[in-house]
Amino acid sequence: MAITSRTGGSGEGSSRGAAVRVQLQAHLWPLGGQREPRFDLEAVCQRLELDSPPRDHEPAQRHLQGNLHETELAGGVSHCGGVTSPNTQHTFTARRWTATENAPKQGLVWRAAIHEYGNVQQAGSDERTHALQPFAVLDSTSVSQCGKSVLKLAAPSLLNDYYTNLLDCSCDGIIALALGSSVYLWNSETRALVGHLAPSPQPGRAYLQTISCLSWSRDGRTLCIGTRRGEMQLWDVEQKKSMRRLWSHQSVVMALSWKQQLLSSGSVLGHIHHVDPRAPSPLVGAVVQKEAICSLQWAPGEDCLASGSTEGLLCIWDGDIAGVTRSHQPITTMTQPSAVKAMGWCPWQRKMIATGGGLKDGELRIWDTDLGTCVTSANTKSQICSLRWAEKKRYLVTGHGLPHHQVTCWSSEFPSLSPLYQLRAHSDRVLHLAINSDSTPIFSAGADQRFHIWDM
Repeated sequence: MAITSRTGGSGEGSSRGAAVRVQLQAHLWPLGGQREPRFDLEAVCQRLELDSPPRDHEPAQRHLQGNLHETELAGGVSHCGGVTSPNTQHTFTARRWTATENAPKQGLVWRAAIHEYGNVQQAGSDERTHALQPFAVLDSTSVSQCGKSVLKLAAPSLLNDYYTNLLDCSCDGIIALALGSSVYLWNSETRALVGHLAPSPQPGRAYLQTISCLSWSRDGRTLCIGTRRGEMQLWDVEQKKSMRRLWSHQSVVMALSWKQQLLSSGSVLGHIHHVDPRAPSPLVGAVVQKEAICSLQWAPGEDCLASGSTEGLLCIWDGDIAGVTRSHQPITTMTQPSAVKAMGWCPWQRKMIATGGGLKDGELRIWDTDLGTCVTSANTKSQICSLRWAEKKRYLVTGHGLPHHQVTCWSSEFPSLSPLYQLRAHSDRVLHLAINSDSTPIFSAGADQRFHIWDM
């Protein structure tokens, strides 16, 4: 059986078959070539079947069965529940979520910061000496880029995968960056490493849970981490303790977004789950999109949710997340020629959303979600890997792949788009962007395993 990967290369996958190949790869080769000791092909096939939408045509009002939640399997045995009705959905989910207490004990643990990682090295020092230290300063000399300065830091083991979401900045300026199976926390104001979350040692397990996405809650108190094995871990970073582990998906958790205290997640096989981590039975709503989810974001007013797929669909869902139904449909659907991975709502034009096209497209688009139409666009002639809005500065920032691997700042005087700055220092595609709340520095992480701070 031939199995291929979407990781590396152009990074842009194809359809449902690619999603299944990724899921098989996650079980076969979790460490990029090492086979899991207790690999059970039958269990994997059952898991994929549970995670897949049913082939039969269900009545429009029929609610999801146990396969929607991508229930956990132990030794190939399913623990899914039965059919639910609107009045019994929490009973339906109770057994699933209670089983979380008996989930495998392997998880992330808090590790103290190694303070020398944050120390500025002398200019001109040998970069190789510090190449393995996350957030070690590799170049403390300001490099002029259209009048803007850049600081280069190390980001070893950053996964070169177009579909991951591994960088986020909290409202308090704490950077979270996933490097392999660990998450490093770095204070952007003091420029010091705060600590990191690393896998706890577990005898007899040859694999690590590679992190696929992460997201800060809007109040900056909670960090959620999603893995390639379908787990979500919630951390109170201030208290340095794990709040909860949720096995919501049994496929790769591709994207996360918060709505106040509620958390939405999207999986590689198209499931969107809405959970309340405070509740005994956290699952409060779910819908299914046809293609793999690769981006997810609640609007600034939290009245609607946008989801982007690997097949180029941008779906807008209403804010009513209650209920576990397969019949729920998006209120608006828009299409672009490539994956909707780079995506972001405009903070000051509440119904406007920006998307970036992939390798075969390269178009930056602004959409009116009320009308479902593209109001303006710009051809960047390069892959757009990431996208962020700078609210206070009122510009749009995009991170690019070939040919220049640049960060571009755009003026956003609707309905026009024009580039203000093109910032070049990365030597490979700019996979992730983050912006501090005051919109002054821009943070970028690239496939060159470098983390840059652009002083704007």
